[in-house]
Amino acid sequence: MWLGLLIPFFGTTLGSAVVYFMENKNNELLSRCFSGIASGVMVAASIWSLLIPAMEQEKNILVIVLGIFLGALLLLFLDCIVPHMHFLGLYCSSYASWNK
Repeated sequence: MWLGLLIPFFGTTLGSAVVYFMENKNNELLSRCFSGIASGVMVAASIWSLLIPAMEQEKNILVIVLGIFLGALLLLFLDCIVPHMHFLGLYCSSYASWNK
């Protein structure tokens, strides 16, 4: 049990230490690489931790596809209504009431 807890702990600690001690934190290539690694980890986590157990529990694949589709629609809806700012200082929301 401890090994299953310590491996992710040390991996996260090592990864954050690399980013913390990096000299040039504004390197766009490194930023894209780290974003790609993080997105790959999240895709893998969603497949192995969410989709495979869902397919084992529910034999009707349409229910799973409908759940994924509804989740994507929810995220799209939240992206439209919640005001947020991108790295360049551009506001992104049609309903945003923030002033620049």
